[in-house]
Amino acid sequence: MKARALDPLHLDVAAFAEQAAQLQGCWPLRELERLAASAHADCPPGDTPVDWQARGEQRAVRGGAPQVWLHLQARTALQVVCQRCLGPLPVDVRAERSFLFVPGEDQAAELDADCEDDVLALTRSLDLKELVEDELLLSLPLVPRHAACPLPAVAAEAEVLDERPNPFAALAALKGRPPRPDGSA
Repeated sequence: MKARALDPLHLDVAAFAEQAAQLQGCWPLRELERLAASAHADCPPGDTPVDWQARGEQRAVRGGAPQVWLHLQARTALQVVCQRCLGPLPVDVRAERSFLFVPGEDQAAELDADCEDDVLALTRSLDLKELVEDELLLSLPLVPRHAACPLPAVAAEAEVLDERPNPFAALAALKGRPPRPDGSA
């Protein structure tokens, strides 16, 4: 049972916390497919390391069963797409989060709304790699961009939008009204 409890792909969270166990490791970024898909097309992630650490903890609760906690840290480097120039932008992605595990989905949903920490339903087989990937995805910048872009900004789309005829001008012509000078109906 101990080997199963310490398998990061099938982690028995309750046993992990009861043992106050720790795990750490490194996975190649290409194995975390959803996170790897966030990389710039010209900079495939390949064997870029994703370093992670997990620690289990049981906290005593007066008059109740001990709480089951999992503390997670993860980090990697990734080249994402700059939203200004569309060039590669290197970012250090780091996640540090603690999770409280409770017996069922209903209790997890109820407590999650009231608690600052993340609350998850207790499971006997947690895929730690998937959890690490989820947390790193949530840690990506929402709108990644250089402070000063090394490449000129892409303005081709804006030019195409200006060249298109206004669809309401065609409707105005059908109604028999002349279009306005600015091209609107």
